[in-house]
Amino acid sequence: MPLSPLDIHNKEFSRGFRGYQEDEVNEFLQQIIKDYEILLQEKKELEERVKQTDERVGHFTTIESTLQKSIVVAQEAAEEVRRNSQKEAKLITREAEKNADRIVNESLMKARRIAMEIEELKKQSKVFRNRFRMLVEAQLDLVNTDDWDTLMEYDLDTTNLDKLEQDKDDYNS
Repeated sequence: MPLSPLDIHNKEFSRGFRGYQEDEVNEFLQQIIKDYEILLQEKKELEERVKQTDERVGHFTTIESTLQKSIVVAQEAAEEVRRNSQKEAKLITREAEKNADRIVNESLMKARRIAMEIEELKKQSKVFRNRFRMLVEAQLDLVNTDDWDTLMEYDLDTTNLDKLEQDKDDYNS
């Protein structure tokens, strides 16, 4: 156990013949007591500072541990977000591909239907053309027949008609 300033103060030395001068020894002991008290006070202050420093180190250690845990949690959350984003991107891609396939299939079906309608219209136009040609040819045949010439050669006596018309006018008057 270390000496206290009180132990130093209460220390009694035995007297010997031709020993040290008592006043000098007492004065020196007083100086030692003061210095020892100062050292003990400094030691106490340093111990308090060490205690505070230890507490701060403990606090910072706790903060460091919390930060490390937070970093791990943030990394895990970032990884989860990345995984979810990839899943969502795949779903969006699949949906877009399905829509694209549907649109392409609908377009192909419309194109086929239009092509069939075009073919049907071509057939109908050929039939119409043939019928129209036959009608025009029949009409041309009518125009080119000799009956027209015969009609032109036919001579009508209009004198009888004039006389009938005169009789009609007389009757009405």
